[in-house]
Amino acid sequence: MTGLGMIARTYFVRGRVQGVGYRNFAQAVAVPLGVVGYARNLDDGRVEVYGVATAAKLDEFAGALRLGPRWSEVRDVAVLEAAVNLSFKSFRIER
Repeated sequence: MTGLGMIARTYFVRGRVQGVGYRNFAQAVAVPLGVVGYARNLDDGRVEVYGVATAAKLDEFAGALRLGPRWSEVRDVAVLEAAVNLSFKSFRIER
């Protein structure tokens, strides 16, 4: 991935998003879009998702994050612009 046209956003997803496959879902959506970064559970019950891609790809990614996997119940997705970290080569699930 080159840095040209790439931006980064961090998504904080609130609702029933832990224990329902949300991080795997985020990875399954990110990979075909070419979004690199990570998804991890936070101690307060939210899931943090960091993604690097073009603005258009991140907009599409965010739409999927708002839906979530079948057993989730997404109540809110807070989106913050973030610093671009080009060291990510894939999208990974962090524990």
